[in-house]
Amino acid sequence: MACRLSLTEEDFCCPICYDIFRDPVLLACSHSICNICVKTFWNRRGTQDCPICRTVSSNPNPPINIVLRNMCDLMREETTQEPPVETVEVCSLHGEPLTFFCTEDQELVCGKCRNAKSHKNHRIRSTEDASQELKQELQLKLKAFLEKLRVYEQIKQSWDETEEYIKKQSQNTETQIKEAFDKLHQFLETEEAARTTALKKEEEQKSEIIKKKTEEIRSGMLSLSQIIESIEDQLRRNDFTFLVNYKATTERTKCTLRNQTRPSGMLINVAKHVGNVTFEVSKKLQANIRYTPVTFDPNTAHPYLLVSDDLTSITYSDEHFPQLPANPERFDGYTSILGSEGFNSGTHCWDIEVGDSTAWAVGVITESAYKHRQTPSKTGLWYVGFCNGKYGKGCSPQILTLLRVTQRIQRIRVQLDWDKGKVTFTDSGRDIGLHMFKHRFTERVFPYFYSHCMQQPMRIIPIKTTVEVHM
Repeated sequence: MACRLSLTEEDFCCPICYDIFRDPVLLACSHSICNICVKTFWNRRGTQDCPICRTVSSNPNPPINIVLRNMCDLMREETTQEPPVETVEVCSLHGEPLTFFCTEDQELVCGKCRNAKSHKNHRIRSTEDASQELKQELQLKLKAFLEKLRVYEQIKQSWDETEEYIKKQSQNTETQIKEAFDKLHQFLETEEAARTTALKKEEEQKSEIIKKKTEEIRSGMLSLSQIIESIEDQLRRNDFTFLVNYKATTERTKCTLRNQTRPSGMLINVAKHVGNVTFEVSKKLQANIRYTPVTFDPNTAHPYLLVSDDLTSITYSDEHFPQLPANPERFDGYTSILGSEGFNSGTHCWDIEVGDSTAWAVGVITESAYKHRQTPSKTGLWYVGFCNGKYGKGCSPQILTLLRVTQRIQRIRVQLDWDKGKVTFTDSGRDIGLHMFKHRFTERVFPYFYSHCMQQPMRIIPIKTTVEVHM
């Protein structure tokens, strides 16, 4: 008994709930916490660390500290037998108990203050009723902040996944760059180093942006956690203390946190580093190369479309595809993909090998129609396609009309004359014209490709050219 008297009341209080221990458990670090408190703490943080020293516990169900529990039960019994007398604060002006609360002024008042002119026409409630009502309001705010915190955690996880994907993209892109430069032997080392440096710089810049965004999220999470802890602390207090601090507490809840949005263009611009790499380098070497007039942009590819390393062919697969981060550029409806480069002037031409694919479409799409593809505009997509054994042409959102085709198309050519407003489609295998659309272009357009359930890859056909290009 003498030993117990040498201890202070703090020795029997949980460091989380600040109340006498209930079923205290003994952690690996020798600290004791209420069983329900430590489980709640672990669920919120997602890790089994000690709330005091942050030592990680390997046991999800730590043992009960029996000696401490028995002592706390005894102390609780003694406390119950002699309940403390609750002190009632009195009004500094009238000396009467503060038994009412003015909801307009958010302050405690006595019976005489209640009838004073300063509180005329104010809504006066008993402290018990006011406390219950205001606690319910604060509970709703607490729920909103907890939900906001959950959203921030999800956004942070998304940014973390995007950063990891960027690193993988960077690694794969660097490998492709090196393979291309290896084919050009030692005299291409300077160009290879320059492109690798550009890739690394882009990776660092975009990783830096993500780190900044992540830091903003951490800051927001910290602010939310502080507000939540403050609210939770006030909710545990008695009515009087709660009402005294209520005004200051609600002022903290009025803070505004900026919504987190995902900007476009956060993935590595693979096409910039890999697309037509041999052509661009060969211009410097004055040599003949094979040139692909259009390359695919993998950042826009639907998850079911797998893009080749050289960005010139796509394969459809709805069974095995990599886990991709959400990015605004990617198609998520039709299994479509864009060309890596858009055009706002001049004439351009590219051939596509469609082979024996069961469903495909090729054409051009305006930049605005692509950005608002979830809510299609009146026009913006011109294409020729094949589906259910029939060929057709279309201009969004018009209904597809049939084309008279006597033999199966293996290769199709798309010719864009932006200045004259023409998009021409040709069966390039037999040099037979299919259709020509006319439209006055006023914005940039991109090559557009759709492929579904194809038996072989859709491929952009390279052309033989020289380093010198006459415009």
